[in-house]
Amino acid sequence: MTVQVREQTKTPLWRNATVLKWTAQLVVLASVLGLFALLASEALKNFEASDISFGWDWLSDPTGVAIREGIDTSPDSGARAMLVGIVNTLRVAISGIIVATILGTIIGVGRLSSNWIINKLATIYIETIRNIPLLVQIFFWNALAIGLPSLTNEDLGEYWFKASNKGFAMAWVFPDGGFWPWLTFVLVGLAVGMFVAKKRRKYQEDTGNPGHGGRYLAGIILVFAIIGWFAAPLLSFLDPVFTGIGDLIESIPAVVIPIIIAVVAIVSAGLWIRGFFESRRTPAGFGKMTDDDWFRVIFAGLAGVVVAILGFVIGGFEIETVSGEVMSIAELIRLGISNFFQWLGASFDTEGYRTVVEGVRSGGPLVFEKPVVELVGAGIPQYGKTGMVITIPFFAIWTGVTIYTAAFIAEIVRGGILAVSKGQTEAAMALGLRRSRYLRFVILPQAFRIILPPLGNQYLNLAKNTSLGLAVAFADIVAVGSTIINQTGQSFPVVLVWMAFFLTVSLTISAIVNYYNRKMMLVER
Repeated sequence: MTVQVREQTKTPLWRNATVLKWTAQLVVLASVLGLFALLASEALKNFEASDISFGWDWLSDPTGVAIREGIDTSPDSGARAMLVGIVNTLRVAISGIIVATILGTIIGVGRLSSNWIINKLATIYIETIRNIPLLVQIFFWNALAIGLPSLTNEDLGEYWFKASNKGFAMAWVFPDGGFWPWLTFVLVGLAVGMFVAKKRRKYQEDTGNPGHGGRYLAGIILVFAIIGWFAAPLLSFLDPVFTGIGDLIESIPAVVIPIIIAVVAIVSAGLWIRGFFESRRTPAGFGKMTDDDWFRVIFAGLAGVVVAILGFVIGGFEIETVSGEVMSIAELIRLGISNFFQWLGASFDTEGYRTVVEGVRSGGPLVFEKPVVELVGAGIPQYGKTGMVITIPFFAIWTGVTIYTAAFIAEIVRGGILAVSKGQTEAAMALGLRRSRYLRFVILPQAFRIILPPLGNQYLNLAKNTSLGLAVAFADIVAVGSTIINQTGQSFPVVLVWMAFFLTVSLTISAIVNYYNRKMMLVER
């Protein structure tokens, strides 16, 4: 009997799946880069034809922009004005996400309540709010607040809370001298408390006795906060330490900044590639790498090299500062880092932790202030500089996006709870747990594994919907940028700043949500 052995023929390149896959990905990448290059070229040609300049001088030039609210109402440059808009946008986005999550969770649980009134109220809220356009709701809250009574001479004085068509003023607690040293004690207490709480949870798992980890955590933080209130001046030795670090950074050559960026980029890429290979390790050695795996490794390496190169290229760009001095981007980064440590050192200065002196606010880490209505300018009643004042535009945009997003979060929470097996609820009830306790300890922890991915989408929507503040004259990044465009004509650079900001915010939110999503995933054994 003769055995015939077939000779294997090599697959032609045009039929090789690996070659075709890599070629397709490289062609798509080149096409995208070419499209961006073409669009940029055409934009520059249109600017030249329309006699419109493209540049970044507006960042340092005085713009004359007067901003209604924010960390600086009279910024001295375009960059400072954009920073004010960024901070205002983040104020709405961060606080809105927190409140919308809490409100949406409560309403979502309420819609599943056996209490007829709570159930119907939650249903009416959800079906009403999510079916009215967000912009209409923002206009509604703005009109409602504008219709409040005006401030008059009869309103002069100090209040715990005051509402008018100038905004809402309320008593509030603000950081004062010694706040940062005190906060250091609180953070140390938080770290110690989390360590103790972890030990108590392990004790509860091992013995079955109550561990009271949450109580230990809260108690330790409170003890450290009380100690820090009186012992904060002891940390004044950190003043020369941080100041010295700031002076040292200011003395280093500017070229060190792009070098550090390049080293961090390449090392980070190397660590990611190493971790990727380690994840493919098996008891018999490394598993077989697919084409997609090799593409990820190569892409990570190229990304590290590209970031390193961009660090040197962008770091060499020069820009004129407000003072008229020309500095490179690397020098500005070095100066910014140095100023941060200088400020941090001044925050730990013992002079900041002062006793009560006439005309000076109290010297504790926190100070309590009540708002006042006083006469300003030509005898016009206005809110003073004490207490917290919420302007009408801030109230309208914050209330609109928060309540609107909470309606969608409520439905996501309701769906997540319904996705948990009914047997979990029955088992919890069989143990004698009250509804509040089995929701907190049994149902919601399992539901949030399902809730987190769509919840992240709502956070992204809320952050991007803050741009609607332009409709009610809220000084967010879009409104401030629009004013700069009207004054300088630099529309394209300002739009690029908008895109970079919202892209950064969106990617940050996505990274945080994905991190917690991975932490809450069930680990298979």
